[in-house]
Amino acid sequence: MSVKEIKEAMSKGKVSFGLRQVLKGGKKLKGVFICKDTRDETVEKLESAKIEFDVLKSKEDVAKELNLDFECEVFSIR
Repeated sequence: MSVKEIKEAMSKGKVSFGLRQVLKGGKKLKGVFICKDTRDETVEKLESAKIEFDVLKSKEDVAKELNLDFECEVFSIR
Protein backbone atom coordinates (compact mmCIF):
# COMPACT_ATOMS: atom_id res chain seq x y z
CA MET A 1 0.00 0.00 0.00
CA SER A 2 1.12 3.52 -0.58
CA VAL A 3 0.34 7.19 -0.31
CA LYS A 4 -1.77 6.81 -3.46
CA GLU A 5 -4.06 4.34 -1.69
CA ILE A 6 -4.37 6.64 1.30
CA LYS A 7 -5.31 9.49 -1.04
CA GLU A 8 -8.02 7.33 -2.67
CA ALA A 9 -9.37 6.31 0.73
CA MET A 10 -9.41 9.97 1.82
CA SER A 11 -11.69 10.82 -1.10
CA LYS A 12 -14.09 8.13 0.18
CA GLY A 13 -13.84 9.33 3.78
CA LYS A 14 -12.27 6.09 4.96
CA VAL A 15 -9.01 7.37 6.48
CA SER A 16 -8.36 8.00 10.15
CA PHE A 17 -5.44 10.05 11.42
CA GLY A 18 -3.46 9.43 14.57
CA LEU A 19 -2.50 6.68 16.97
CA ARG A 20 -5.64 6.86 19.09
CA GLN A 21 -7.87 6.14 16.08
CA VAL A 22 -5.72 3.16 15.09
CA LEU A 23 -5.85 1.70 18.58
CA LYS A 24 -9.64 2.12 18.64
CA GLY A 25 -10.03 0.41 15.26
CA GLY A 26 -7.69 -2.45 16.07
CA LYS A 27 -7.97 -5.50 13.82
CA LYS A 28 -10.92 -4.10 11.81
CA LEU A 29 -8.64 -1.81 9.84
CA LYS A 30 -7.64 -2.62 6.27
CA GLY A 31 -4.27 -0.92 6.53
CA VAL A 32 -2.12 1.02 8.98
CA PHE A 33 0.75 3.25 7.89
CA ILE A 34 3.39 5.17 9.77
CA CYS A 35 5.92 7.73 8.59
CA LYS A 36 9.58 6.79 8.67
CA ASP A 37 10.29 9.52 11.24
CA THR A 38 7.58 8.37 13.66
CA ARG A 39 8.51 8.54 17.35
CA ASP A 40 9.75 5.34 18.96
CA GLU A 41 6.97 5.43 21.59
CA THR A 42 4.34 5.37 18.86
CA VAL A 43 5.94 2.39 17.15
CA GLU A 44 6.18 0.56 20.49
CA LYS A 45 2.47 1.13 21.19
CA LEU A 46 1.52 -0.27 17.79
CA GLU A 47 3.77 -3.29 18.26
CA SER A 48 2.47 -3.98 21.76
CA ALA A 49 -1.10 -3.87 20.38
CA LYS A 50 0.03 -6.37 17.69
CA ILE A 51 -1.00 -4.03 14.89
CA GLU A 52 0.90 -4.52 11.64
CA PHE A 53 1.90 -1.42 9.70
CA ASP A 54 3.75 -0.28 6.60
CA VAL A 55 6.33 2.50 6.63
CA LEU A 56 5.95 5.51 4.34
CA LYS A 57 8.11 8.57 3.66
CA SER A 58 8.80 11.36 6.16
CA LYS A 59 5.91 13.23 7.80
CA GLU A 60 6.67 16.34 5.76
CA ASP A 61 6.70 14.48 2.44
CA VAL A 62 3.49 12.58 3.20
CA ALA A 63 1.71 15.79 4.26
CA LYS A 64 2.72 17.44 0.96
CA GLU A 65 1.64 14.46 -1.17
CA LEU A 66 -1.72 14.19 0.60
CA ASN A 67 -2.19 17.97 0.50
CA LEU A 68 -2.63 18.18 4.29
CA ASP A 69 -2.10 21.34 6.30
CA PHE A 70 -0.76 19.28 9.23
CA GLU A 71 1.76 16.50 9.77
CA CYS A 72 0.60 13.12 11.02
CA GLU A 73 2.62 10.06 12.07
CA VAL A 74 -0.06 7.39 11.78
CA PHE A 75 -2.74 6.78 9.13
CA SER A 76 -5.30 4.00 8.92
CA ILE A 77 -7.74 2.88 6.27
CA ARG A 78 -11.11 1.55 7.41
